[in-house]
Amino acid sequence: MATVPIGRIIYNRRALPAVELVNFALDHGDIVIRTDPSGKLAAAIRGAVVAFEVDSVDIARRTGWSVTAIGPSQVVTDPADIGRLKDIGLRTWAPGERENFIRITPQILNGRRLQAHRDSAEPGTQAHVAD
Repeated sequence: MATVPIGRIIYNRRALPAVELVNFALDHGDIVIRTDPSGKLAAAIRGAVVAFEVDSVDIARRTGWSVTAIGPSQVVTDPADIGRLKDIGLRTWAPGERENFIRITPQILNGRRLQAHRDSAEPGTQAHVAD
């Protein structure tokens, strides 16, 4: 997961599934995102169980991987922890101040590797997904 800077957070918004693209960092096995404390995303995931997905795909080689982590999210409130998280290099890509850190502690991890079959060099053939 640490090899890519962008992931997707999957959560419920108004009882419907929602997906947001976010940049993130890993901190002692937890996923950390930085948000606007008054934003819709922060309000929707505060204390909720969420899914977080990252992937990397090489279209030319038909290879790649995907990892999904599921676990509770929590707002980081400890000033010492916030100070330390400010120094791990997680910079928001969105405009404005994003001083709210949200930590997702994975309880379920699922990974998949995508590999093309050796004979799949022909157009129209299928790639193989391995769990």
